Amino acid sequence: MTAETPARQPVGIAILYIVTGVIGLYSAFELTLDRFAIIQNPGTKLNCDINPFVACGEVIKSWQGSLFGFPNPLIGLMAFVAPVAVGVGILAGARFARWFWVLFNLGLLGAFVFIHWLVTQTVFVIGTLCPWCMLVWLVVIPLFWYGTINNLARNFGLPESAASLFRQALPWTWLIVLLNYLVIVAIVLANFPTLLTVLFGG
Repeated sequence: MTAETPARQPVGIAILYIVTGVIGLYSAFELTLDRFAIIQNPGTKLNCDINPFVACGEVIKSWQGSLFGFPNPLIGLMAFVAPVAVGVGILAGARFARWFWVLFNLGLLGAFVFIHWLVTQTVFVIGTLCPWCMLVWLVVIPLFWYGTINNLARNFGLPESAASLFRQALPWTWLIVLLNYLVIVAIVLANFPTLLTVLFGG
């Protein structure tokens, strides 16, 4: 495989892109509906307002929920189309140029950084957790890690010695994803020490 020849992508990567993209789209859609509900009635209680620790409303109404001057879920409605389209394209036999994968990975990096910033804001500043937001965190993390390592292994035109190492690392990417999840869970539980008790009525 030369650097100029687009590589064939694993079917598993395509399925990952489609599944996580669809879940992300659904979450963004639900958050958008909740945002409209709050606009129509600022005092409305949302279905995801479960208890003082888990409540979408406070997050949606915060300035962090509209960082760029419009509701963050609108970004998700646009951005999560990309992995779905790429996954479907891969299953259909499409091959993409290196510049495409670089731009795609920059998008994944932007999403990864953005959701981790939102984690810090949700936990340390706003003080409530948003279930739909957490579902977005849940899908962006594997999207970034699997997408990046796969691109390093196949699509960035790295020397074969380096690309081979990333191909060998790809099956173990779940460990990085799990560690990322555990760090976030530890941060949440450290800052909401009674969360589990409230959720499970202990």
